[in-house]
Amino acid sequence: MEFNGHNLTAWYFAVINIVAVAVYGWDKLCAIRKWRRVPEMTLLAVALVGGSVGSIVAMKFFRHKTLHLKFKYGLPFILILQIAGLIYLYH
Repeated sequence: MEFNGHNLTAWYFAVINIVAVAVYGWDKLCAIRKWRRVPEMTLLAVALVGGSVGSIVAMKFFRHKTLHLKFKYGLPFILILQIAGLIYLYH
C-alpha cells in the first residue's frame, strides 16, 4: 500500500473519529456510574482535532451532551469548518 497525503489524511480521520466515539462512550459510562468524568474541554478538543463526525455520532448514539448548546451547535460548526478546510487543502 502506497501512502500519500490523501491516504494519511483518511487514516488520521478514521482513527481520531474512533477515538472520539470511545471517549464520548467512556464519559457516558462515567456519568451513569458516577465516576470521575471526562472534562468538557477534552470532549471538544477531540472534535477540534478531527473527531467531529465521531463526536456527533457518539453524542446521538449514547444520547450524551445533547442538551448542551456548545455540543448541540458547536460540534456541527466544527465539522463545517473541518470540511471547508479539507476542501481548501485538496482543491
